[in-house]
Amino acid sequence: MNLYFLKLLLAPVLIYQGKQVKRQTPRLPEARGLRKGTQGTGQKQVRLLILGDSAAAGVGVPHQNQAITGQILACFGPEYTVDWELMAKTGSTTAGTIGYIKSHPPSAFDVAVTSLGVNDVKAGVTTKKWVAQQKELITLMREKFKIHHFIISAVPPMALFPALPWPLNRYLGLCAAQMNQAVMKWLKTQADCEFMEFNLPMDSSLMADDGFHPGPALHTIWGQEAFHRIARQWQDHPSAHTQQGKQS
Repeated sequence: MNLYFLKLLLAPVLIYQGKQVKRQTPRLPEARGLRKGTQGTGQKQVRLLILGDSAAAGVGVPHQNQAITGQILACFGPEYTVDWELMAKTGSTTAGTIGYIKSHPPSAFDVAVTSLGVNDVKAGVTTKKWVAQQKELITLMREKFKIHHFIISAVPPMALFPALPWPLNRYLGLCAAQMNQAVMKWLKTQADCEFMEFNLPMDSSLMADDGFHPGPALHTIWGQEAFHRIARQWQDHPSAHTQQGKQS
């Protein structure tokens, strides 16, 4: 479907509904809690970065323990030492995140879990431009943070967000799906990257009170899925993680 012509056709309705949603949707705070730390004293050393937008920042849950960061950490057993950091902010776009990483001091992580795309969809970033920005971001993090395993969270199915009315939800959902298809195609060519998507009903019971952000249940599923991918990668390449952990 040609989204450009669909946008032109629906422009008056989309603009009106967008303003209505912005005015009516509650503005929830980011989750409380630490944004950096070390967990455990095990021999398996993992340096973990969670990067992204309001979903990664835990908007919709009270504390970071209930957000994706805390849910990933809860899955690690006593055999692990996890040095972790959360870099996430409400409203973050891929372009804005690139700027943030460029200004950040060099560091070292083994794995990054990213959550970006919703704000790019809202801002009208084209699929072609968004994929180019994702490529730039990953290249930058390889160079600056020495990351060798990227877990790229899919843009969520915005068509199913309870806060969004029809046809705005349908249009944004199509944009999100198109972005996912395009970036997934590129990620398949990158040995250090994998695409993480879920086939879950985005009903109100799984969402935060604003009908726009994930609630505790979705964060649990999201965090567990990310951990399984991290653990699988560690099992496949344990020596690389151990050596890099010793060098840090």
